[in-house]
Amino acid sequence: MTNPDREQAVLDAVQKDLFIGGSWRPAESGKTFPVEDPATGKALCEVADAGVDDGLAALAAADAVQPSFAAMAPRERGEILRRSFEMIMDRIDDLSLLMTLEMGKPIAESTAEITYAAEFFRWFAEEAVRIGGDYATAPNGASRFMVMRQPVGVSAFITPWNFPLAMGTRKIGPAVAAGCASVIKPASETPLSMLALGGILQEAGLPDGALNIITTSNSGGVMEPVIRDGRTRKLSFTGSTPIGKILLQQASDNVLRTSMELGGNAAFIVFDDADLDAALEGAMIAKMRNMGEACTAANRFLVHSSVAGEFAERLAERMGALKVGRGTEDGVQVGPLINAKGRDKVAELVADAVERGAKVLVGGKPQDGPGYFYQPTVLADVPRDARLQREEIFGPVAPIITFEDEEDALAMANGTEFGLVNYQYTQDVNRALRVAARLESGMVGLNTGLVSNPAAPFGGVKQSGIGREGGKVGIEEFLEIKYVAIGLAT
Repeated sequence: MTNPDREQAVLDAVQKDLFIGGSWRPAESGKTFPVEDPATGKALCEVADAGVDDGLAALAAADAVQPSFAAMAPRERGEILRRSFEMIMDRIDDLSLLMTLEMGKPIAESTAEITYAAEFFRWFAEEAVRIGGDYATAPNGASRFMVMRQPVGVSAFITPWNFPLAMGTRKIGPAVAAGCASVIKPASETPLSMLALGGILQEAGLPDGALNIITTSNSGGVMEPVIRDGRTRKLSFTGSTPIGKILLQQASDNVLRTSMELGGNAAFIVFDDADLDAALEGAMIAKMRNMGEACTAANRFLVHSSVAGEFAERLAERMGALKVGRGTEDGVQVGPLINAKGRDKVAELVADAVERGAKVLVGGKPQDGPGYFYQPTVLADVPRDARLQREEIFGPVAPIITFEDEEDALAMANGTEFGLVNYQYTQDVNRALRVAARLESGMVGLNTGLVSNPAAPFGGVKQSGIGREGGKVGIEEFLEIKYVAIGLAT
């Protein structure tokens, strides 16, 4: 358990101003907004509240440095990322506490996220020197083809509150590796982790203006002019599908390159031949990572009727044993949800399912006391018309729906406009490959509850997004292809 003095020291060490052109400065208006501790509902501190002029100043700083940053040697850009990786890992204890204070997740989960976030910098530090091209002879032999890959240009990033550091490094890493200057707008609920990262990158030698950080309580109002400005050439967003659609409309003005990691509605399928011990372990990871506040979280547990009773009973036992509390306290496994709105949405979806006939096996209501806590919950016999079949829960609720055969499971899993990730547990290799091929999602967890890995491509299909982050393809999102036709003298 941390003490108040250490918490205050960690908060005091973070810059609270805007980071523009390599300088920390207040918002032009002088305004600030509070950052709240979701475990108590009390303000932790105040940060600069950027306006439209601040956003455009950040864009101008990125645009000014873009030519020289693109021309920087790939090895130099890679070394900046490598040094940043090492500095993040050296400061992981303070960064973990900072994240827990602003976001609420237990310290152990914050530490895991920071490790994951840092790995994006290590991965793209290595990819920076592997940007390739091509040279070939035309089929008729009369000319030559040369293909170059060049930075797409100034990029705008908008990141969510649920993974305050990893969603930033997943965008900043490939942008730096490719030579793209950027403007990033972290979520107003959790700006502190990104501000701390800005300080680390500055220390690591990132050129002034290559990363600019705008904190604001008016995300749409500040970022829309940045997106619509012709100097911006790339937009990357992680968040809800409705907001993603609005941003795509704004990006269409100048035909921006876009990467969209949007909502999910993951099915966690447990077949009759599954190893239930492994499935339960995977279920806890897929459901309870980040208190269920993850786009990759298992949203619907589709369990074969022959094992549904045992699975539900054992899952309820494990969920009911979890310790709920402030993430800084010893032994806490489940922190608060991000705010009252998020907690109330979870309660609303659970109430809808219960009214339609679902049975509460454990939990089922908000936790008493200050903060935005909701009890870990397992619902059995959930009807197929319940709202939580269609809507993201974004909380610690596991609804169990039974199925009878493979076709039934696939129909339910695919019967959504979302397609980010699905999970399946089976010991039949033929079924495993067959179902993986037919699941309509960008990612599949086969006998695992964790799919995220910096070395693998992350992203979805349908209304879950466009493009991929991470892996070898992650840097391609920040590179334009230029073809040069070479005529040969005769």
